[in-house]
Amino acid sequence: MDEKYMEYALELAEKGSGFTNPNPLVGAVIVKDGRIVGEGYHQYYGGPHAEVNAFHNAREDVKGATMYVTLEPCSHYGKTPPCVDAIIKRGIKKVVIGMEDPNPLVSGRGVKILQKNGIEVITGLLEDKCRVQNEIFIKYITTKKPFCIFKSAMTLDGKISTRTGDSRWVSGEESRKHVHRLRQRVAGILVGVGTAIADDPMLTTRLEGQETKNPIRIIVDSKGKLPINSKIVETSGEVRTILVTTDLSPKDKLEALADKGLEIMKSPVKEGRVDIPLTLSRLGEMGIDSILVEGGSTIGYSFLEEGMIDKVLFFIAPKLIGGDESKTPLGGKGINLMKDAINLENIEIRMFGEDILVTGYPVGR
Repeated sequence: MDEKYMEYALELAEKGSGFTNPNPLVGAVIVKDGRIVGEGYHQYYGGPHAEVNAFHNAREDVKGATMYVTLEPCSHYGKTPPCVDAIIKRGIKKVVIGMEDPNPLVSGRGVKILQKNGIEVITGLLEDKCRVQNEIFIKYITTKKPFCIFKSAMTLDGKISTRTGDSRWVSGEESRKHVHRLRQRVAGILVGVGTAIADDPMLTTRLEGQETKNPIRIIVDSKGKLPINSKIVETSGEVRTILVTTDLSPKDKLEALADKGLEIMKSPVKEGRVDIPLTLSRLGEMGIDSILVEGGSTIGYSFLEEGMIDKVLFFIAPKLIGGDESKTPLGGKGINLMKDAINLENIEIRMFGEDILVTGYPVGR
């Protein structure tokens, strides 16, 4: 039953996906006499925490009850008061925690305060699932750098477009819906200028029947090639957009893009390109805790080469197109020896319609 209640808390936490960044996803369930009497989740950044919402939604007195919460209750003042104070005040008898707070400055403090006040505490229930759900928060709170996810869709013979550059659509409808759920989850979405020119994408979130938010669009364009009449530029007044560029870009072009509403972020030139690690550090300082790297093959390999990718998602469609000139998911100079290949671990395989999604984490990240 403990696992059942924690699973439900995880489901509740997921409802805040995309709205709590850079705060974590947290769910809380209050159980008394074998019945759920209160539940809540962290709904949006700066709003009440899951525990407080669970108390607010409680249908009866919670004194003597057990609380299941996916993340250690906070013990410090932030935008809201410490949740441990509310737990103590309400007379909760036992707290079951999925994972301790990864913030090294506060980790374990909430547990100690609860125990000091006579509350029984159990930690580590379904911890692996809790950590995966908050992998973005864990990376960001410990490094202040964004959690980077590389996503690509390819045919069974490893192509992301035909020899003419046509790529709509490699993957099926179910896969594309999942990608929009990913866009909902992350704070930013990033492409290279080549993809921005070739596809003229919007890079927005489209999910029917639910509230959505658009990730911050980030375009890596070292030489200022982004067309003024592109969809990204034309909608930059509606969707926050950052152009990461260098002094290789014409000054008048950058001024024109800024007039359209783009934020210009200058990077030093590194081997003729944008400095990826420095850029990610700056984006992290801006509060961007996660980035979905969607394209193209050159930018994807650049991130991997620099060791900046934390998670990889490859959709594989049951299609064959061939072509020596058809692009593959990763370009760049590539790796010389097979023994030096970037290996993935913790592999997960799922089906979306007829497509296969392979998810993994680069070893050592």
